[in-house]
Amino acid sequence: MEPSAAKAPSTLAEASRERRDIVSGEVMEEARLIRFVVGPEGQVVPDLARKLPGRGLWVAADRASVQTAAKKGLFARAAKAKVTASADLSDQVEMLLKRRLLSALGLARKAGDITSGFEKVSATIQAGKAAWLIEARDGAADGRRKIMAVARKQQPQPRVFGLFAAEELGLALGGENVIHTAFLAGRAAERWAEDARRLEGFSPLLPEDWREEPAEAKREP
Repeated sequence: MEPSAAKAPSTLAEASRERRDIVSGEVMEEARLIRFVVGPEGQVVPDLARKLPGRGLWVAADRASVQTAAKKGLFARAAKAKVTASADLSDQVEMLLKRRLLSALGLARKAGDITSGFEKVSATIQAGKAAWLIEARDGAADGRRKIMAVARKQQPQPRVFGLFAAEELGLALGGENVIHTAFLAGRAAERWAEDARRLEGFSPLLPEDWREEPAEAKREP
C-alpha cells in the first residue's frame, strides 16, 4: 500500500534528519536510506514514503546493503524479534521505487512541471529550465542522440533518466508514444531526484547500450 508520491519535508530539520544504517552502522541522511518495517505477520516490508506504523529499520539505498541485511538476519537483530525477509527484497524495493517515480511524473504533469515532445523539450533545455531529461528506453537512437547533444551544451546539464519505456511514460503522462520528456527545475524535481538517486543504488538510470552514444552525438552537426 505504497503512497503514490513522497511526502515533501516540511522543515529543514526533517529534510536533513539522520538515521543509522543497520548494515554498516553508519549514520546518514534519510534521503540515502530505505526504511523498512515489520508487517503484522513478521514480514519485512519496504516503506519508501516513511509513513507506515512501527519501528523503522533503515538500510542504505543500494542493492548490496539490502541483500546483506536480508541474508545475514540483520533485520531480526535490529528489530529484536523473529522476522522474515524475502530473498527478493531488493527487487521489491527497485520495483516500488520505479512505481513511485512514474506516479510522481503524473502528478508533476498535472502541476505543469513536465513538458514532452522533441521541440518543446529542446526549447526547455536550451532555456536552462530542465532539471531532468527523461528519455524512453525504446525510443529511436537518432532522436535521443540529438536531444542529448542539446542537453550537453547546457551548464549545469540536466540529468538523464532512461529506464521507462514509451508506453510506461505515456500511461503516466496521459499521452501516447512519449519519447522525450523534461522535468522542470523546482521543488518537485528535487523530490523526484531523491527517489531517482535511491533507485540508482539498485539499477543504473541509463540502459547499458547508451554508454557509447555521447561520443557519437558529438560528431553530429
